[in-house]
Amino acid sequence: RWRGGADYYEGTGIRYLGIEAHDSPSFDMSPYFYPAADFIHQALNEGRILVHCAVGVSRSATLVLAYLMIRHHMPLVEAIKTVKDHRGIIPNRGFLRQLVALDNALRLQRSS
Repeated sequence: RWRGGADYYEGTGIRYLGIEAHDSPSFDMSPYFYPAADFIHQALNEGRILVHCAVGVSRSATLVLAYLMIRHHMPLVEAIKTVKDHRGIIPNRGFLRQLVALDNALRLQRSS
């Protein structure tokens, strides 16, 4: 049985953000892009962070890519290259489409 969630880490000094996400092209991960980016940013400012999912190549990678795009102003292609330089990732097609939409929105936002 899986033991996890915020209650599991209570009293350990570990801050936890859990996102129940399915690794399915039809799952909408985009509502979590900004909350996850903010959480990752704050955690890195306080020290270290672990971003993980069951396999570690799609869901967690998607949120790390969104973080790099939102907080470090990286275009999607640069964010993918940056992460791939450290770890193999394979975000599913649906997540990639959502990241492309984020990339387009951020590009428009920065140009206005």
